[in-house]
Amino acid sequence: MEGFVKILVLENEIEAKLLEGILKEKGIPHFIRSYHDTAYDGLFQTVTGWGEILAPSSYKEEIEEIVEEIRKNEDEI
Repeated sequence: MEGFVKILVLENEIEAKLLEGILKEKGIPHFIRSYHDTAYDGLFQTVTGWGEILAPSSYKEEIEEIVEEIRKNEDEI
């Protein structure tokens, strides 16, 4: 994961799965990390968000635009 940086915090698992599918389709290298900790049964996710997306910084803008579109569509449902 050398060269990967934190792009943004994801709000929930559905957002993470949608984003992962889109990024795979576009061939964008990425890593999605959940903040879930079994010892605390997900307690930190309520405070810090569901997880984070890491990717090369050169994809930051494109990933942010994709997430913005996902969130916009979630709000319309």
